Amino acid sequence: MELRDLEALLERLKSSVGEKDYELLERFLASFAYLTELIEDRETTIGRLRKILFGSKSEKTKDVLKAKGIEETEAERPPGEEPESPAPAEPSPEGELSGPEAGEAEAETKDEGKKVAGHGRNGAEAYEGAERIEVPHETLKSGAPCPRPGCKGRVYRLKEPGVIVRLRGMAPILVLIWALEKLRCNLCGEVFTAEPPPEVGEEKYDPTAASMIALVKYGAGFPFNRLEKLERNLGVPLPASTQWEVVKDAAEAVAPAHEELFRQAAQGEVLHNDDTPMKILELMGERKRKALERGDLEPRERTGVFTSGIVSRVGERKIALFFTGPKHAGENLSEVLSRRAAESGPPIQMSDGLSRNEPEAFKTVMANCLTHGRRKFVEVVESFPRECRFVIECLKAVYEIDARAKELGLSPEERLSLHQEESGPLMEVLRAWMDFKLEDREVEPNSGLGEAMEYMLRRWERLTLFLRVARAPLDNNLVERALKKSIIHRKNSLFYLSQNGARVGDIFMSLIRCRGCIGWPPS
Repeated sequence: MELRDLEALLERLKSSVGEKDYELLERFLASFAYLTELIEDRETTIGRLRKILFGSKSEKTKDVLKAKGIEETEAERPPGEEPESPAPAEPSPEGELSGPEAGEAEAETKDEGKKVAGHGRNGAEAYEGAERIEVPHETLKSGAPCPRPGCKGRVYRLKEPGVIVRLRGMAPILVLIWALEKLRCNLCGEVFTAEPPPEVGEEKYDPTAASMIALVKYGAGFPFNRLEKLERNLGVPLPASTQWEVVKDAAEAVAPAHEELFRQAAQGEVLHNDDTPMKILELMGERKRKALERGDLEPRERTGVFTSGIVSRVGERKIALFFTGPKHAGENLSEVLSRRAAESGPPIQMSDGLSRNEPEAFKTVMANCLTHGRRKFVEVVESFPRECRFVIECLKAVYEIDARAKELGLSPEERLSLHQEESGPLMEVLRAWMDFKLEDREVEPNSGLGEAMEYMLRRWERLTLFLRVARAPLDNNLVERALKKSIIHRKNSLFYLSQNGARVGDIFMSLIRCRGCIGWPPS
């Protein structure tokens, strides 16, 4: 049906309906036209359409319960159980904790009305990459007489200097041009050229230029074409093809560092892994068909392409590795564990409940993500508000206990004891409550709530590994945050052209993410 037909229908109804009804139909038609325009627009994604229609979604406890109008209602609780009010420390939709760790408590207690003049959000010490310039006093030196009239003392340098912070803009890639003076003899014609200074070097593209291109591309998700346009507007021609050549050559230079990260990650006590879809044009469609005909590719039964993320905890360090190709996260984890020292024993592996995340050739101590189990209840909170609130607040209390252990700086063994003492009873009550609901048929197993309960009960041993094994994490949020780099790259650059391009991206994403991880390098 054409839009103009609906407008004609609305015009015919104008004399037949009341004024209020006509206004309602007119607004409906306008909304329908806007929705149709969005659907026909190729740039409209499902996520954007859902956000426009239903608003943004949050999985924080206060937002979930408030949005469903059950903020003040009494949650489903076992008989005789007193309501608890744990502090807000729960997983968000991306898996990050909110609460004291996320700065919410600090934000609530901060007096925003009082701001010290000249002090911004960050102090001078926060600018680690700043160029620091020493400015001596224009008239005084250490040990000189005090210039104050009548004072016979001497001045000495203070340990802490006065600090002024200034930020200036510049192009991501800075171009330096040395003009070498030339002189020619008027008799013999010989030309004499000035020697370039040592800092000129032999290469046109300095290693710092390669690092910046890689950081902007693979760290910030800035496509080569977009960087080319930005630099051109700033008077620096830098073609996208040239950028690729620069980072490709740089990837070979940093490959030994990536290989060392690979070796160290294999020795980790805890390994998180997961994957996300990716596109490599060489493995898709017509390009794949031609490559198979040429014999450049081996036939594969699997058609999917993924970026797998593996984050390994090695002591206080976190090492991130990325793998893009047809392999699943479990297969890539097997490749990492193949370099693990035999005497190290099986590591703790944290992942979601998918079997493809498990390595087939190596034994690990499996743990599953508690946030994934919680999300099942968030999805059905509208239909089962009282029951879902009970589950969500039980898990909220567990996350509060874990946040307290981190805040107190407890050792892994002390953290385990704390969870066993405080989280253990909470989780036991939660399990008994779910068993009771299902066995007494108070909850239909095939309902959304029943399926959420079955999901948790089937994986209970893995979901509660933190109650039995030191260092076992509660969730897989660490690797999900790391995979955001790959997701940002996918949203902006859309795909890799070839497997080699994906390999270069994996190398730089691994190095960039390891530099950004807490504790890498260790302080």
